[in-house]
Amino acid sequence: MLVYDGDCAFCTSCVRFVERRVRPRCEITPWQFTDLESLGTTQQRARYELLWVTPDGTVRGGAQAVAKLLLSAGGAWAVPGALLTLPPFRWIAHGLYRLVADRREHMPGGTPACAVPADRRDGPS
Repeated sequence: MLVYDGDCAFCTSCVRFVERRVRPRCEITPWQFTDLESLGTTQQRARYELLWVTPDGTVRGGAQAVAKLLLSAGGAWAVPGALLTLPPFRWIAHGLYRLVADRREHMPGGTPACAVPADRRDGPS
């Protein structure tokens, strides 16, 4: 399952692109309509980053959620997905993910509602 911020226009636009072009084999849902506790995560973490939740309850966030998403799509998408799990690509992807996520209100389609509150930008507790 892919869990994203449904209140963020930029996040929603990205998810719509993924649904149309990448076509991952998973359920995609906004965290606002999800029982996060049953998934083993929190609202604070869901506000901070995209989440990938496996059937066994493993939760991956941020760039690693993107990697798992791409891997689940298979085909040509699996190659960049696999690369994103390996150093140094993993480290670069994490930095780029945080750069975009922390500034998503300034991205195309973003609105002030997309802003991650400053007290949550350093990561989930």
